[in-house]
Amino acid sequence: MANRSRMLEIILVLGFCFFLFAYGLGAFGLTGADEPRYAQIAREMLARHDWVTPVLYGEPWLEKPVLYYWLAMAAYKIFGVSDWAARVPSAGFATLMVLGVYRFSLRLRRGMQLDAALITASCALVLAMARGASTDMPLTAPFAVAMLCWYAWYESGRRRFLLGFHFLIALGTLAKGPVAPFLAALIIVGFCLLVRQPRQIVRTLWIPGVLLFLAVALPWYVEVQLRNPQFLRVFILEHNLDRFGTNLFRHQQPFWYYLPLALAATVPWSVFVVAGLVCTIRRWREWAAKNSSSNALAVFLLLWAVLPMLFFSLSQSKLPAYILPSIPACALLAAVYLHDTLGKAEAPKFWVIGMHALLSAAIVTGALLVPNLLQKTVPGARGLMVASVAGSITFLVVICALFIRGLAVLRPITLLPVVIALAFLIRVASPSIDATQSARPVANFLHVLGVEPDEPVALFHAKREVEYGLAFYRNQPIAVYERRQLPPTGHIVVAGEGWERQLQAMLPGRELQSIGFYRPQHLQIFVVGPVK
Repeated sequence: MANRSRMLEIILVLGFCFFLFAYGLGAFGLTGADEPRYAQIAREMLARHDWVTPVLYGEPWLEKPVLYYWLAMAAYKIFGVSDWAARVPSAGFATLMVLGVYRFSLRLRRGMQLDAALITASCALVLAMARGASTDMPLTAPFAVAMLCWYAWYESGRRRFLLGFHFLIALGTLAKGPVAPFLAALIIVGFCLLVRQPRQIVRTLWIPGVLLFLAVALPWYVEVQLRNPQFLRVFILEHNLDRFGTNLFRHQQPFWYYLPLALAATVPWSVFVVAGLVCTIRRWREWAAKNSSSNALAVFLLLWAVLPMLFFSLSQSKLPAYILPSIPACALLAAVYLHDTLGKAEAPKFWVIGMHALLSAAIVTGALLVPNLLQKTVPGARGLMVASVAGSITFLVVICALFIRGLAVLRPITLLPVVIALAFLIRVASPSIDATQSARPVANFLHVLGVEPDEPVALFHAKREVEYGLAFYRNQPIAVYERRQLPPTGHIVVAGEGWERQLQAMLPGRELQSIGFYRPQHLQIFVVGPVK
């Protein structure tokens, strides 16, 4: 009976992962600058049959390690080159992470495994990054399961878990570099000192485990350095140390930036994450003194959730995805809190239920207003009424269900608004997302205008997201006028709205003809004649 129950739970988790991470994966095109850039690098590596040096437009691109590119290349081989195939590695890694959370929660705190898995899967930042072509989920998934492996080893002494820890941290190192072992060391050292077991730090450096780490992570780093002598300078100095210590990449934010971001990243479970954090902080002295396995787990999760956020708060360059490795720990803290609360048959406090119901309502209301927000239009009276009514109904359903049935119905009553919101975004709002945020419709518009696939394309005062997006969807480098990249032959220029006079001034003696206007992104399309 227990095995049948476990199997049903796994099927449920896999079903939710498929919906949350894979449903409508190509409903809108690649967005931002990173998604199309990483997707294009994998395409070029595959075309060159080069599994060592990341290449963009024929030149080495050494900002990130290789794991994501390997997985995207494999996806391209299986499914063909497409934007949704470029997102498959993140979706797959996210699913494996959720299954890992389920498995280790079953071992470490039986009874909370389903809550832990589904809370992790449905946290906003996890859901978003699982659907993106980036290196962030390939770092976070092995890192999260590695930390659970380490704690399972700490609790049981079984060295197979320690081997798993070293192997998975090596994968994280191949995904994003030394940040994986550094964060792991930060959390483990902090935990061992807090529970007064410093010897566990030394025991973690078990020789077979260290050798496994080196065998997995080191060969690629050695080979890429041999082929590209500038690798260590570019990757370590510029894209690790300079990114942390300077504002070279113009991502400066205030020190407290990650505090509100963490609350948003854990929606719709933010209230219970905060409750779990507060409960753990209040009792950590007692738990450390007793040193029971359940108490130590909460302390370990607290450090795992907080220390990476504090570390990246010190960085001069801050991006939302930097705190993704902390989110599984936040989800597990919420699951521990709910498990303990249910075990004590405690009724949830009124403010907890009220705030959680408001968050659930905000998810539905916000999703319904996304098309207007993206198109920068004021929603009509009907749209506002529909969004308000939907949010109000969600609030009432959630708050009534929790007051009447208690936390026993928390999981289904919270996941329902998430499912509704995501289904709306994929089925209804995706055309607006695609039209305003991706270069895919711009590339399609060029095709409609009769631009040939091999015709040169340049940009003028357009966002770099358009540059990298068009480069992927047209599979060609895009010239940028601001970098003095003016093709001498006839070509197409995609320019920002209102820059026609300045564009003409840059092309003395050359014919310039407007052939179209892509209104959702305020881009004007020109044909430029050759140099006479």
